[in-house]
Amino acid sequence: MTQTQRPAQVGEVRHLIGGEWKQASDGATFETRDPHDGSLLGLVPKGTADDGRAAITSARTAFDEGPWPQMSPKERAKILHAVADKVDEHRDELALLETRDGGKGINQSLHAEIPRVAHNLRFFADYVSLAANEAYPDGDLFSYVLYPPAGVVSAISPWNAPLMLATWKIAPALAFGNTTVLKPAPQTPLTAHRFAELALEAGLPEGVLNVVHGFGGEAVAGPLTSDPRVDRITFTGSSATGVKILQSAAPNHTPVSAEMGGKSANIIFDDADLDVAVPMSIRAIFAGNGQVCLSGSRLLVQNSIMDEFLARFTEEASKLTVGDPKDPSNFIGPLIEQRHLEKVHSYVELAQEEGGKIVTGGARLTGADHAAGFYYPPTVITGLTNESRTAREEIFGPVETVLGFDTEDEALRITNDSPYGLAGMLFTQNLDRAHRMAARWKAGTVWINTFFERDLRLPFGGEGSSGLGREGGQYSRDFFTEPRAVTMRLRH
Repeated sequence: MTQTQRPAQVGEVRHLIGGEWKQASDGATFETRDPHDGSLLGLVPKGTADDGRAAITSARTAFDEGPWPQMSPKERAKILHAVADKVDEHRDELALLETRDGGKGINQSLHAEIPRVAHNLRFFADYVSLAANEAYPDGDLFSYVLYPPAGVVSAISPWNAPLMLATWKIAPALAFGNTTVLKPAPQTPLTAHRFAELALEAGLPEGVLNVVHGFGGEAVAGPLTSDPRVDRITFTGSSATGVKILQSAAPNHTPVSAEMGGKSANIIFDDADLDVAVPMSIRAIFAGNGQVCLSGSRLLVQNSIMDEFLARFTEEASKLTVGDPKDPSNFIGPLIEQRHLEKVHSYVELAQEEGGKIVTGGARLTGADHAAGFYYPPTVITGLTNESRTAREEIFGPVETVLGFDTEDEALRITNDSPYGLAGMLFTQNLDRAHRMAARWKAGTVWINTFFERDLRLPFGGEGSSGLGREGGQYSRDFFTEPRAVTMRLRH
């Protein structure tokens, strides 16, 4: 099959290995279904370890023998911009695929996530040429730093923001001259497949991007984290899976960048502008169906304004529309799958056992508009302490736990009393307090009077169980390259 040929139907997902579309080595497949109504979207190769090794071989050959690493940054940028052009051209198609495969609201897919896919590509395409380099003259010695590509990159992406987070990994890896093997989450394979088609159409050389589908463990993902021919591993997903990847990579000393779970605090002080804090806090927990690692899922409210804030917050949460994510009037779509819905609800049941009170929501939606899908309403829980499991463990759904505090020190103590450290948000009009809190907050990102604003030059990652390493701007360059010091003595 030539580079630009496509499988006969969109639903016929294939691996992309060395520029060829392939089934699993043993022919096994699995289904991907729409979480809104259970309709079949496609059959996907259930990848094997042999498939993973074949993709690594393809990427290794493309790196060692192909043109991509030897191209100038401007030559690679031209191709990556062409891929971004394809993404822009097919934005509506990609957004609908994302929404149908993962249940993400069409507004978010169309106006936020797919545009960010193109932005990821364009930003890193240009960043390579614009990034500052170091030179250190010292008398008759002259030293400088080179940033050659690391080699073969395994990129393992999650199901909650499939293509946006896949390209957050692919874009810098390719821009700095690496070759890649992408393994998308099995729940959401469609946009990874379509993106690979578009990348080939845009002129990306064969073997530079490989995509293998399937499940983790010893199957397709096993070689991607344990094969010594892999030079970097970048992962986004659960903390438990991240630990397994780190263990798998350790014998080969393969560097890993892992962005894992979160249980981020959202702190509301009594001087906060509630006209800002309430809608931002709604967005911080319920956007993306609550399936966002950065969610402000521990809401800390100063007790002096608890009643007012909680009344406004609960009223707004109860107004959020839940339904078919293809309908732009709906804010919350279905959760990703039955098993995940059961996990989310189990935490709501646990909260009640722990003394929590369900203020709104708290049960699966089963009416006519929701019966065929995995729908769960916005849920607000009060009456817990930070020692409760519901307030400490990642739920990854539209469930907010509300805790009270009296002083700044108490808020900070509760915030940092967590195994996670991915992000946090703070609403106050006291600039001194904002700086004090941010300086002592154990988290990779702190937002003040806002949420989910991203400058791709900034470091992104977490502390503790939320991950290892940082990506973005120069931090991506440090990870996806192998910095090399060169020192020469000059002739007089």
